[in-house]
Amino acid sequence: MRNGTVITEFILLGFPVIQGLQTPLFIAILLIYILTLTGNGLIIAIVWAVPRLQIPMYFFLCNLSFLEIWYTTTVIPKLLETFVVARTVICISCCLLQAFFHFFLGTTEFFILTIMSFDRYLAICKPLHYPTIMTSKLCLQLALSSWVVGFTTVFRQMMLLSQLPFCGNNVINHFYCDVGPILKAACIDTSILELLGVLATVLVIPGHRAWPNMISYIYILFTILQIPSATGCQKTFSTCASYLTVVCLLYGAILFMYLRPTAHSSFKINKVMSVLNTILTPLLNPFIYTIRNKEVKGALRKAMTCPKTGHAK
Repeated sequence: MRNGTVITEFILLGFPVIQGLQTPLFIAILLIYILTLTGNGLIIAIVWAVPRLQIPMYFFLCNLSFLEIWYTTTVIPKLLETFVVARTVICISCCLLQAFFHFFLGTTEFFILTIMSFDRYLAICKPLHYPTIMTSKLCLQLALSSWVVGFTTVFRQMMLLSQLPFCGNNVINHFYCDVGPILKAACIDTSILELLGVLATVLVIPGHRAWPNMISYIYILFTILQIPSATGCQKTFSTCASYLTVVCLLYGAILFMYLRPTAHSSFKINKVMSVLNTILTPLLNPFIYTIRNKEVKGALRKAMTCPKTGHAK
């Protein structure tokens, strides 16, 4: 255990090297945040308002959109504060709470994406058995299990982290409370916790999530190539390409940040990757999943034209 003054709060640095750009960045990230909330909220509203969209694929998409709303909300408000306040302070309990919700929602997202890939596999590769397998009860059970397993996986790690004493340097070189910078502020050797974190990342992402996703999309690709109709092949491929884009973006950023020991990781690079993971991906999800989806675009167009029609009458 190293000596030092016991600390009760952390200071978030944010992006201190970007001088003179605080106001433009604040406006840009605020607009991104509003678009993220609007886009994901709109998906949820459309799916629940249009009966023909209430199928397993859109049910899981609603879960993902709901998750993305809260995932960005755990990070972006504090990030915006770093642009307008000279010294962004966060108490240790609040910091640990932010880290918990960030990783809880992030872990749950991996489980939901895996379920979505399984859903697409059944719909494309086993179309005759799909209605009998993917029932409403099973969809609810899969979604609920994703949230519960994500919660329990991260809760155990955070309970260990909350027991650490913190002393010395209380400056976190990040725009939110990430695990790496928090471990740096601990008064004791945290190599065991770092190892447990790497093992948890390996088990959750490549071990149990990446391989099922990869296998599902390989089967889907082979099935798509066997579709005789060029139009049907293109439509199916565009839908799966949307899912695969999100998976690749998310998995790439997370594996890069958390499969390296804290001592050898660069917080500057991690901050850049975190922007992709926590800001850009939640913004892109509504566009990626709906830009080529005729059903969602049709429902949205109908919802936008109905008020005008009613007003004309």
